[in-house]
Amino acid sequence: MPTQPVSRDEVPRRSAPSKTVLAAHNTILELIQRGVFPPGAKLPGERDLAETVGVSRGVLRKALALLEESGYLDSSAWRGWFVHTDHVSEPKALRSFTELARAKGLRATARVVGQVLRPSTMLEAEALAISPAAPVIHLTRIRGFDSTPIGVDVSIIPQSRAPELVEANLNDTSLYHTLEHLSHVRVVRSDYAVHAEAVSPEVAQQLDLREGDPVLVGEETAFDLADRPIILGRVTYRGDAYRFEASLFREA
Repeated sequence: MPTQPVSRDEVPRRSAPSKTVLAAHNTILELIQRGVFPPGAKLPGERDLAETVGVSRGVLRKALALLEESGYLDSSAWRGWFVHTDHVSEPKALRSFTELARAKGLRATARVVGQVLRPSTMLEAEALAISPAAPVIHLTRIRGFDSTPIGVDVSIIPQSRAPELVEANLNDTSLYHTLEHLSHVRVVRSDYAVHAEAVSPEVAQQLDLREGDPVLVGEETAFDLADRPIILGRVTYRGDAYRFEASLFREA
């Protein structure tokens, strides 16, 4: 249903999590990634888990909520917390393309077809909270699973926040991972939307499609720990290679 546009001033900004909450979040996430808590497993009770992590139960609850928001945990009012079981979908869990592939037992591929430094447009500057014409890195990659191309990924990153990416080798790498390890920028949330459209001639050639074939387009604005916009992203997926999933709830 169409809605009236909301000005930037009317959108409430979320406060960044405290260092204690983030430390607890990272500790639990490490336990999940190491397989101590495998997919589908129920976490220990809050008291025991808080002792294991070394935080108060209040801090623990905030860390668990962050993990649920990023798609690593599922909560049940009566049964407790469970490690999320991975699906083919993308948006519920804020994970890189590489992490999605790994969850399915596949190898993610990324072939750079464009990596240039250019002035930002007015719209890009507004979305990224930078000065008009400030330099941005315009990165275009063909993404695939096991070398089969399934999407064209375009990312716009302010040079001032990740200057290392200008010269970085971004073939077959995770952009999130590279940002964190080269530029010390950690992506923690993303505003994401998806829509269908007919494929353009250029993208059709890159994905071995016919001009006008249906594709799904995911658009995101990714934010760091300080709630600063870091990436403007647009991924065009083959319509037969992508599925959007979401859990929807009626308002009370």
